[in-house]
Amino acid sequence: MFRTLVPLLSGAAMTVAVAGEVRLGVAANFTDTTRELVEQFEAETGHRVSASFGSTGKLYAQIRNGAPFDVFMAADALRPALVEEDQAGVPATRFTYARGELALWSPTPNAFGDAENYLSEQPFARLAIANPKTAPYGLAAKQVLERLGHWEALQAKLVRGDSIAQAFQFVVSRNAQAGFLALSQVKSWKDDEGTLWRVPQTYYQPIDQQAILLNRGAGKEAAMAWMDFLKSDTAIAIIQGHGYETDYDTAN
Repeated sequence: MFRTLVPLLSGAAMTVAVAGEVRLGVAANFTDTTRELVEQFEAETGHRVSASFGSTGKLYAQIRNGAPFDVFMAADALRPALVEEDQAGVPATRFTYARGELALWSPTPNAFGDAENYLSEQPFARLAIANPKTAPYGLAAKQVLERLGHWEALQAKLVRGDSIAQAFQFVVSRNAQAGFLALSQVKSWKDDEGTLWRVPQTYYQPIDQQAILLNRGAGKEAAMAWMDFLKSDTAIAIIQGHGYETDYDTAN
């Protein structure tokens, strides 16, 4: 009996030994999606995932200052390209893992009918957006308001979150009556149905969210496995289920 157990125990020990950990720096809008992806990835591979969430701009700054991430999952294509230019990322690993969509949302039912009239008439005290300087969804919101001619007129009523996650909290806590958010956040919200306007994507530059393997993750089995997993049918189905489009042909 003892002799048959020894190889089984050795095999289990080997499984633990080869399992690794990947550290992610992830754009805040992708928080809920990442959590579901991590659960599936860990179940499939045995690897562990540690994820830090924040605005894309701040994550990029942290990477430049030596943050110990293996993979950078941004909410734009600009910062991963800069990482590549900075030679902080592994060449030819950058790709688009999701295309985000901007939405104007209020947790109040029937808050507005025509969204463009709502923005023009400004019946609200506060409108939430993410910081355009650090958050791609905030930049998209600014582009929409500039297109509609309301950017300057709304300055006194705008409340800016450090990330799109904080902008979302401003809205759900009713500190802002409405906000420009990621559609995925609204789809994940389980409480009030509220009022939603899916902003035409012609109103802002495409939000192509790119990932890149960082130098710290080069050669790490768990990090490379995560990058492969993001391109799998399983991951794509999860990403689409959270309200994103997927287009991997716009990699670089």
